[in-house]
Amino acid sequence: MRHSQLWVSSLLLLLLAKSQHALRTPEKNDYSVLQTSVFLSPPFFLRPGSVANEFLFNIPFPRGHIALKSFDAEVVDENGVPVPLHETYLHHWVIERYYGEKATQSDHDLSKIILARNSGVCEETLGQYFGLGSETRKTSTWVPEPFGIEVGDPKKIPSGYEERWLLNIHAIDTRGVKDRSGCTECKCSLYNVTVDEFGHPLRKDYIGGLLCCYDKTRCQLRDGFNGAEARKLYLRYTVKWARWDESIVPVKIYIFDVTDTGKVSEGQPSSCKVEYRVDSCAPEVVQDGECLDTRKTSVVIPRGGDIVYGVAHQHSGGLGSALYGQDGRDLCTSVPTYGNGEEAGNEDGYIVGMSTCYPKPGSVKVADGETLTLVSNYSSAQMHTGVMGLFYILVAGPQAPPKSRLLFHDLTLSWREDLREYWWAFLVVGVIAVVIIRMSYSRKNGEGYQSL
Repeated sequence: MRHSQLWVSSLLLLLLAKSQHALRTPEKNDYSVLQTSVFLSPPFFLRPGSVANEFLFNIPFPRGHIALKSFDAEVVDENGVPVPLHETYLHHWVIERYYGEKATQSDHDLSKIILARNSGVCEETLGQYFGLGSETRKTSTWVPEPFGIEVGDPKKIPSGYEERWLLNIHAIDTRGVKDRSGCTECKCSLYNVTVDEFGHPLRKDYIGGLLCCYDKTRCQLRDGFNGAEARKLYLRYTVKWARWDESIVPVKIYIFDVTDTGKVSEGQPSSCKVEYRVDSCAPEVVQDGECLDTRKTSVVIPRGGDIVYGVAHQHSGGLGSALYGQDGRDLCTSVPTYGNGEEAGNEDGYIVGMSTCYPKPGSVKVADGETLTLVSNYSSAQMHTGVMGLFYILVAGPQAPPKSRLLFHDLTLSWREDLREYWWAFLVVGVIAVVIIRMSYSRKNGEGYQSL
């Protein structure tokens, strides 16, 4: 009996040692480990009133077949200090995936790259994987478990190419400007422009928007402003990711635009205009406090599934946005948070965050080809130019239940492999344990009673 107990104890110690090996500190290449990579963009320079609209190719980014879990970014100075919106207004940043030729590291010849767009319906625009604006510091981009945005699959990369990433940063230095709100809304009169960046004359009814605040333009400064030094700035971006694994459920990215008419106008590359103007309401309506501009459009989602994340993008004046199903059910409602201070992340009068939707998996479904309705609300107490009404959702298609659940923060998948490899040992221990218990029980029964 003692020998049996000793043998079992030895086996248990062996299995314990093996389990400690399986639960070791995760190594960098373990598939289940959530990894965090922090990068700085190449620098961009701004002086008071100036605009930077940078397109940065082949930026530092995690490589390989991976699942993207989040992408967060903010503008910082050369000392790494976050810069508030009332000094440098972050109009937007977007991150796009593309394939570049292995033979060259220069990708500025757009004819030689292949864009790898998201699954959205806006052709020629809004193809990004992540993108935010002034709300960047307080808007979650986290992709919930067990989902991930799959990138870097070698089977999908064209021969002779490699996967790369493009970062677009659009920022406006509003130090010393005459009209800060007008500058951030890109009012053409403040930028003194009558043609776009390609030299094409602007429409007579176009009074503000992206066409007036392109790279190297400058917004009007206050009279008597003595100026300030040019700043060296960066976009600091944090990517959370994990090595791709069969337990991760892939999601598709859809970006909808409230200006999408479904029809491509002459001279326009897409039915999505991206921006629009909110006209001010009549003075008597302003007094009643009922100034509301509501835009609505219908869009068809090509492939359905479970919505696992949703968020809207709006500019100052925005009051919220919602996405509805064909039967009128609320798929996701996203509302802005306005700042009320001076510090970065809480700037007074700016949208500093947008609420997000994280439905329980399987609770919010859309069908293939379902017609969705997008609604965007703005205050029209005053005119707003160059506003946006975008909606970003992640959709997981029908999937077989994953074989195992990914534990991103603590454990590795290796312990599951050990269980599969040493299942026989656990079985033997279980059988022997049962035998010992039965023998001990029988022995106690025999010693505890005297024969009659």
